[in-house]
Amino acid sequence: MTTNDSFSLPSRPPRPFIGEAIELTSWDDVRPLYDDLRDRSIKDADELRQWLLDRSELESYLSENFAWRYIRMTCDTANEDLVNQLNFFIAEIQPPMTVYGNDLDLKAVRSPYLSQLTEEGYDVMVRGMKKAIELFREDNIPLQTELQTEERKYGAIVGAMTVVMNGREMTLPEASDLLQSTDRTVREEAWRKIWERRYKDHGVLDELFDRLRTLRHQIATNAGFANFRDYSFAALGRFDYTPEDCFDFHKSVAETVVPLLNELAEERKRKLKVEPLRPWDAKVDLAGRLPLKPFATGSELLEKTIICFDRLDKELGDDLRIMRAMGHLDLESRKGKAPGGYNYPLEEVGVPFIFMNATSSLRDLVTMVHEGGHAVHSFLTRDLPLKAFRNPPMEVAELASMSMELLSMDHWDVFFEDPHELRRAKLQHLESIIETLPWVATIDKFQHWVYEHPTHTDDDRRENWLRIYDQFADSITNWDGFAFYKEYIWQRQLHLYEVPFYYIEYGIAQLGAIGVWRNYRRDPKAGLDGYKKALSLGYKAPIREIYAAANVPFDFSLGHIKELMNFVWEEIKKLNH
Repeated sequence: MTTNDSFSLPSRPPRPFIGEAIELTSWDDVRPLYDDLRDRSIKDADELRQWLLDRSELESYLSENFAWRYIRMTCDTANEDLVNQLNFFIAEIQPPMTVYGNDLDLKAVRSPYLSQLTEEGYDVMVRGMKKAIELFREDNIPLQTELQTEERKYGAIVGAMTVVMNGREMTLPEASDLLQSTDRTVREEAWRKIWERRYKDHGVLDELFDRLRTLRHQIATNAGFANFRDYSFAALGRFDYTPEDCFDFHKSVAETVVPLLNELAEERKRKLKVEPLRPWDAKVDLAGRLPLKPFATGSELLEKTIICFDRLDKELGDDLRIMRAMGHLDLESRKGKAPGGYNYPLEEVGVPFIFMNATSSLRDLVTMVHEGGHAVHSFLTRDLPLKAFRNPPMEVAELASMSMELLSMDHWDVFFEDPHELRRAKLQHLESIIETLPWVATIDKFQHWVYEHPTHTDDDRRENWLRIYDQFADSITNWDGFAFYKEYIWQRQLHLYEVPFYYIEYGIAQLGAIGVWRNYRRDPKAGLDGYKKALSLGYKAPIREIYAAANVPFDFSLGHIKELMNFVWEEIKKLNH
């Protein structure tokens, strides 16, 4: 099949092992395939390679089957049938998959021919298999099933939240756009209504989080770990850094970035001429200009992003064209959609799906290029032969996305023809980096505390959230009268509910992305080539080597963070003059 864009659409590769007619209506549809893999005799290294390819084919099919169930559910969280289809996979397919997966890992690592697989990537894959074997406990399978079902409840709760402004029902992302209004009364009304609505469900979200915390701690102790934090570091394959490195990151951010956050807040208070600076003053333009509106519709957002990517490399623009032609995008905010945004890799066809909640803001533009960076990563790894090679760790995945935010920025004139608006957009985005790193440190440090204290009470959690929040927030914004909202800011972060301990990666990758951007500024061709070379490795090398391929250090020491922040701050000062 071809499109008007003059390229062929990718098709799903043949399925020589599992067959073309496979349908997943029960575990019995795939059990014989798992039995074949478990029981097959492997007599030499070539047969082991073929066995790994067959396993990858089966697991890629199941991964994509699950992906579509998840995508469809998040696009319409109120559809009970879609929720049930996802829950069927979680309850009926994943538990036996987990058991067989452990059996297959054991078969692979015990093979006498494993040492003969010397091609790049096998050592990294086997390292992951050995760690998975260490973590496997059959007692945890029903707990993990229950945990996944509970985690999905967050999206339904938050996706149903709406407020009424000027007689119109709005989703929270839509209402959040009003926080950029130049009318302070409108901003305050929008902020109050958003937080009133969030606060209305704070008890429900507290109870849900308590259940998640308890389940996670039980899974960790069953696997022989003191707490869920230590278990997560093993389960997430964090071979390249430790909790102590995270603590160093927190300390470095507090020392080098938070002072810059205070400078920005002081400037905001001075230029807005407000006393005191309030939470609803955080997003409005300092010169009283109307909010930036880089696009009006989801289709315009996509078209302009394609042009932006074309300017970097036509191949990158074509990636998004292919996704558009295949219908692999759902961009606009609407009632009933799950919150947030994501790029979901589709392991068989190799063309991912982007989901987001766009209205018309700069933040939406940044989300689009961010998820577009993930999509580029999926395309660059789609031809790697094994699923394990195509699934890099999050520290690398987020390097792809956060670098694209900065690499694309020099081409945002596609969205902003007025050079003054373009300057505003770049300035706002660079200032958001100053805001991002402290927020990452906040969420990460909070998670360390939560799971180091698995029996904490709701009061303990509120008290320690405020203690940690205040370490990394600016000291200028005045919250008087709204402390009860401040206590629950953490509940807006879906990662805490759905993907625990997936957050420090944003901080690590943000540092790497600044390095990639600095390389690009110095030499655009070499900078982009390094970026693509690193992503093309997939997970065939350790994280440090992948970062090195992009010519950036994997380093979150005080000195390195200070050096990168100085670079960003200088760029901000240039835009301010």
